[in-house]
Amino acid sequence: MMTLTQGLQGALLLAGGRADGIEHVAWDREGAARSFWALALCLPAFLFLRLLDWAWTGMPTHPGHATALQLLAYVTGWLGFAVLSRPMAAALGREERWPLFIAAWNWCNVVQYLLLVAAAIPRLLGAPEWLDETVGLVAVFWAIWLEWYATRLALDLSRLPAAAMVMVDILLGIGLSAVVASLT
Repeated sequence: MMTLTQGLQGALLLAGGRADGIEHVAWDREGAARSFWALALCLPAFLFLRLLDWAWTGMPTHPGHATALQLLAYVTGWLGFAVLSRPMAAALGREERWPLFIAAWNWCNVVQYLLLVAAAIPRLLGAPEWLDETVGLVAVFWAIWLEWYATRLALDLSRLPAAAMVMVDILLGIGLSAVVASLT
């Protein structure tokens, strides 16, 4: 039985480019189900990033409404990709590996959120714009790379099918962001 600590350790190892990180992630359905605790672990970082965005771009007219929509999009995007990824894994002939994939994906989300929060620090400290933007780009590309790397290992895929899985996740997020923006 894999624990939360092991899942997070696996994600951190994967973020460092260590393929053996996948061995710390649960392979079974129970471990996959437990990995959804990552959604709750990431919520404070998600809210922090939304508040920072509003601090820099201005508060929405109706902050309560905007927050509710953001939270709905957060949960919908997270669970929506989990639901979409299962038939995608099956179509790629990797359905038996889906529990490992979704567990790795969930735990890697924690590391991705940590990267994005860390990337906000230079701006909070008043760093020059070029440094803030560089750190932000590195964090975003590292987060995307981490998802791609974990997808390749967990589903035992080549580069392009793994990239397609990541693109579905990104496009879902962009689509939900557009819907939220149109409603606020």
